[in-house]
Order: sequence, then C-alpha cells, then structure tokens
Amino acid sequence: MWNRLNRSMMFCQMMFGLSFYGVMVILTRFFLEDLGYNEADTMMVVGAFSSVGPLFAIAGGFMVDKFIGAYRALTIAFLGFGLGYGLIVFGASSLNVETCLAGIALASYSRGLMSPSYPGLFKRTFKTDEEFQNGFPINYSINNVGALLGQYLFPLFVMVIGFNGSFMISSVMALIAFVVLFFSQKPMMAIAAEIDKKPVSVQSWVSFTVLSVAMIGLVFFMFSNMDTGKYVVYAIGAGAVAYFISLMFKVSQAAALKMGTILIMMVLTVCFFVYYGQMMTSMTMVTINTMRGDLLGFIPLAPEGSMAMNPLWCIVAGPVIAGIFSSLEKRGIFISTATKIAYAFVLTALAFGTLAFAVVNVGADAIIRPEVFLVVHFFYAFGEVIVGSLVIAFILSVTPKHIEAFSVSMFSVAMALSGIIGAVFSTSIALEKGQVINQEIVQNLYGDYFTLLTILAVVMVGVALVASKVIRKMLDKSEELEKSASVEAQIQTQN
Repeated sequence: MWNRLNRSMMFCQMMFGLSFYGVMVILTRFFLEDLGYNEADTMMVVGAFSSVGPLFAIAGGFMVDKFIGAYRALTIAFLGFGLGYGLIVFGASSLNVETCLAGIALASYSRGLMSPSYPGLFKRTFKTDEEFQNGFPINYSINNVGALLGQYLFPLFVMVIGFNGSFMISSVMALIAFVVLFFSQKPMMAIAAEIDKKPVSVQSWVSFTVLSVAMIGLVFFMFSNMDTGKYVVYAIGAGAVAYFISLMFKVSQAAALKMGTILIMMVLTVCFFVYYGQMMTSMTMVTINTMRGDLLGFIPLAPEGSMAMNPLWCIVAGPVIAGIFSSLEKRGIFISTATKIAYAFVLTALAFGTLAFAVVNVGADAIIRPEVFLVVHFFYAFGEVIVGSLVIAFILSVTPKHIEAFSVSMFSVAMALSGIIGAVFSTSIALEKGQVINQEIVQNLYGDYFTLLTILAVVMVGVALVASKVIRKMLDKSEELEKSASVEAQIQTQN
C-alpha cells in the first residue's frame, strides 16, 4: 500500500508534528515566565495558537481550489512555518512580544494552508478510497509520533538551550519538510489535481498574496487583542457556515443532503474538540500547579510535557482503531461515523471522569501523580483518533469534488471554534499571579470544572447517537434521489 510519495508526505507530517507541538508545549511557560502574562491571558493565547490556525483553512481551502492548488499551498505552508518559528526566535531573544506574535500569526496562517491541502493530496497517493481510509489513521499516528517527541523533548531542550534555541530547532525542521516537498514536485504533479498541473496566472498569484497578507494581519490582530479576537473567530466561523450553506443551494438535492450531513458532523466535532483544547489550557495549568514526580517512578517528565502522553497513546490508537474497524467491515459490520463519534464521547467521559475523581480526592499536599494523567490521556486519545481521522474521511466521501478542499476546511473551522470556546471555558479556573495552590482550590475549583465536563460528555453520547440516525436517513434519501436521476437520464437518452 505504501509508496515513495506516501512516505515523503508522512515524513513532512512528522516534521509538522515535531515542530508545531514542540513550539506549542513550551509557549505556556514562555508567556508566563519570560513575557509576564497571567494564567488567563496565557491560556487564551496558547488555546488560540492550537486552534486558530485551522480557522484559516477557510481561506486556505478557497485559495487551494481557486488559485494555486494543493501541492503549491502545502509547499508554501511549510516555508511559512519555518519563517514564522524564525520570527519567534528573534522575539524570544529580545523578549519582544510583537515579534513573537507576528511569528505565531505566520505559523497559524501556514497551518490554515496546510489543513485543507494535505488530506486531498495525501488521498491521491493511494490507488483506492479503501486504502486511503485505512491509511489515514496511520498517518494520524505518524503526526502523533512527531507530537510525542516534540512535547516530551522540547521542555527538556529549554533547560539546555533556552526558549530561543528550542524555537530555532522547530524552524529548521519545518524548512527540511519544505525542501522535501520542493524536490518532490515532479512525482506530485503526476497524481495531483488539474489545478496543480496548470501554471498559475499573475492575477492568481497577486490575489493569493493579497489575501495571505490580509489573513496574517488579521491573525496578528487577534493574538494582540484576544478579548476582541475571539469574536472575530466566531464571526469567521459563522461566515464559513453561511457560505457552505449557500453552496448547498447551487447543487442537486442529493448533493445538498450529503453536504447537510457535513454540517451535523461539524457540530459534533466542535463539541468533541472543546475537550481536546483543555489539554493546552486548563489541563496544562493543572499539571504545572499540581503534577509532581517521575512517570512510573523512573521517566522524567516536565509538568507542561504531560501533553506528550496524548500523542503517545494516539500512536497506539491509530493502528488499533484502523484494525478494529477494518476487521468489522470484513465481517460485514459497518458502523456509521456519527456512531463512532458517540463511542468517542464515551471515552471522553471516562477520561475526564478519571481526572475529576483525582482532583476531588487530592491529598493535603495538592499533588497529583503523573500516572493519573497517563490514564486520562489513554481514554481521550482513542476517542481523538476516531474523530480526528474518520470525520475527514467521511467529509471526503460525501462532498462534491469541486469544493473538496473547502469542505475539508469545515473540519478545521470546527476545530478553531472549539479551541476558542474551550479556552474561554478554561479561564474560569485561572488563578491570579502569586496565588498559592492548595487542597481547597484543587478540590473545589478544579473538581467542579472537570465534573461538569464529564457530565456534558455523557450527554453528548446521546446527542451523537441521535445524529447518527438523522445522517443515515439523509444519506439514504440522497442515494434514492441519485438513482432516480440516473434512471431519468437513461430514459431521456433512449428517447
């Protein structure tokens, strides 16, 4: 199943995981300690960095479909990552907030270019849809290998070479991926979409450049003014949904029904990834304030590096999830994507229920062992792999081909909205600078918060199961309409 192009793209995916998540994991301490941010502002910035990038997959998907194609967009994206991390290096060296935010803005926009272009291009490196759907969870695990190494090693790098040296490592890795893609142009062109094979006009390059500069400027504004910036995210998300709905009126009823299922999936995805966003915000603050000791008694682990447990389990979960569902399908057992999301919420409830139990029953020393978070991430990672890999595959299977990249970007829009919503929620447990952590704060403040999240996850299991039935009916109706249209076309041809 695997060929040279598969492996090249997965190498780039790993470089993204290493560099992006390496930067993200050390941003919390960087903003708290070097830039002097408080907990609430830090959680908003880091939460936004983890999620706002996918929001600009809206613009990225539009420009991929209309101007430059997936291959060019992906190559430019990795160049943008390298330059963006480079700006953060300069900002860290001089403790210049504006330079750091400019680098974060460029990296976030680059992620917006990458998000809609990578899946479609990666899909074309496979011979069949079945191979792609079985291979995409493996690719998701490859990304998590990079995330695991980045999130575990970068806090240790900071101790040796500081923040600026660590940011420089990320810049170099992103530029290596850029070089790999640049020299893969010829084989990529053989399998790419038609827009990639055609030369780009001067007008298209100008339009792409103007839109890119505008988007980067908007991201910079958002990070510089997070109180206002979150409403920009909401507005862009609402605009993307409205545009997507407008496209539904321009296609057949059968296609519109399929596109409607994407909107339902988007709602479920937003709800699910609100929990994912807690890893970068509330859970990171909890680990910094309470987690002490070596994992399993012998593995050194910085508190902010606890996020590395998530990709660790995702690496395991990818092949397991792919194997389970492939095995079931071979036996004639087909489970809908929305039903699989319901299973993901069951796992989410177990994850946050475990964390709620731990904080409510914390001892007088207000210390939580790393093993608790290892269990939490175990449950959540399996749910994440289900949603993160299979929803995109579902979108690609139902969307009209001419808006494929934009439809994939709707998944990224859902991630962006969930990240901001999750960050806003997480600020409810932010402590004031200098406030001393104690048993009462952990049990009451943290305990109430994670208990509420657990209850809401249980509710979402039922919501996802209902959505599964609705989606099934919409797809069945779409199939009936397509068959009727096909029969009518044949009759007209015969006449």
